[in-house]
Amino acid sequence: MSPGRLVVCPTPIGNLEDVTLRVLSALRDADVVACEDTRRTRVLLDRYGVDATLLSYHEHNERGRAAELVGRMTDGAVVALVSDAGMPLVSDPGFVLVQACVAAGLAVEVLPGPSAALAALVASALPSDSWRFVGFLPRKASEAARVFASPETVVAFEAPGRVAASLRTLADIDPDRQVAVCRELTKLHEEVVRGSAADLAARYGEAAPRGEVVLVVAGAPAGGPDADLETAVAALVRLVDAGAKPRPAAGVVAGLTGHTANAVYRAWTDSRS
Repeated sequence: MSPGRLVVCPTPIGNLEDVTLRVLSALRDADVVACEDTRRTRVLLDRYGVDATLLSYHEHNERGRAAELVGRMTDGAVVALVSDAGMPLVSDPGFVLVQACVAAGLAVEVLPGPSAALAALVASALPSDSWRFVGFLPRKASEAARVFASPETVVAFEAPGRVAASLRTLADIDPDRQVAVCRELTKLHEEVVRGSAADLAARYGEAAPRGEVVLVVAGAPAGGPDADLETAVAALVRLVDAGAKPRPAAGVVAGLTGHTANAVYRAWTDSRS
């Protein structure tokens, strides 16, 4: 096997003091550091006096750069991979490169470090024994509703301007569902706001949060066959009014309430006649 290898290095999600000693050592020893934004990475390296050769590696040049870097590693180079913040590959570039390294028989070493998803999950005070990370929430209300139907705690990234809309989608289904809006984690203006979907939808409808946001949503309660059909129909009405197609939305509501999709759809149709 070639002595060349890839070292995946998580970087701070805000506070530069959160970088690990192993990551700094790996960045110093690497022949080249592949980074999402060379300017962002240079700030971290300058803070700790690390002199490294930087090479841009982002979503727009991943495939070409991956082939180039695999070639270097095959010749014996050690490549460190970083993203702007957190763990590469987790809603950040890097998947193509890791796949290419594995296919080429190159070693891939992953170092532990900061993670916005984990920090938010713990700060939320919601159940963490079983949880699901979904990356960025879907924009379509019907697709987001399917995510919110998960019985596990859901952790998701969200753009500040989309927070209110996503929370309204959840509030239309289950206004009392508990949510934590985690903003600017580890930074000077870190904030964790906890409350019901309805209350937080109203709060952020008046003023969108600023900075980077992670949403943590409690798992959907288990429904049973005796669940209130009128409540299910009301939820379907709200989803349809928000732009969802009735049939798929009925399936989502069915998963939340325990009724069959056909029963919910028929009751919705009857309510319109």
